[in-house]
Amino acid sequence: MDCAKVGRLILHLRKERGLTQKNVADALNISNKTVSKWERGLGCPDVSLLAELSGVLGADMEKMLEGELDPNRPDNGNINRIRFYVCPACGNVLTSSNKASISCCGRKLVPLVPKEHLEHHVMTVEEIDIYNYISMDHEMIKTHFIRFIAYVGPDMVLLKRLYPEQSANIYIPVMGRDGKLYGYCSRHGLWVQSMHPKEGAVYDE
Repeated sequence: MDCAKVGRLILHLRKERGLTQKNVADALNISNKTVSKWERGLGCPDVSLLAELSGVLGADMEKMLEGELDPNRPDNGNINRIRFYVCPACGNVLTSSNKASISCCGRKLVPLVPKEHLEHHVMTVEEIDIYNYISMDHEMIKTHFIRFIAYVGPDMVLLKRLYPEQSANIYIPVMGRDGKLYGYCSRHGLWVQSMHPKEGAVYDE
């Protein structure tokens, strides 16, 4: 651990959040002299304090250890680059519109890679008045179900969570024909398709 780099990062994050050295010290039950020592690169935080310190400063613990945040380039807002993440422990669903460092339940998550053709996973779209009725024939039991269906348009995302014992269908407002549909199966993963797939399509793995 490079104490000088870690210290500079602590100083930067503390000021970014508008905290004083005393604020940080009080949150960790240590002296503000200790915080000052860290920021001057004269010592590093004890490993036992890192998790709490990262919470106080709003930074990832791994980045705290590296002493660098590694920020992305400014997000240009291109929703077509959306990434989906699913926590294998709790099933939490997260998204990002750019490269991101995302963790859940102590695990670092990687973006899911959508399949373009997944056998027996085809959503049909039926326009009813001002809504699109999106449905599929898929079992919905605890060991095998559709966790979510998402519509991704040019400038928006609409995601609907689904649960076992529900039916695998949703209603969304009609929003043009340019978007894509994403679905996530608890057993087979993420797939993507056109809003209007060819009739009778089955898709092979």
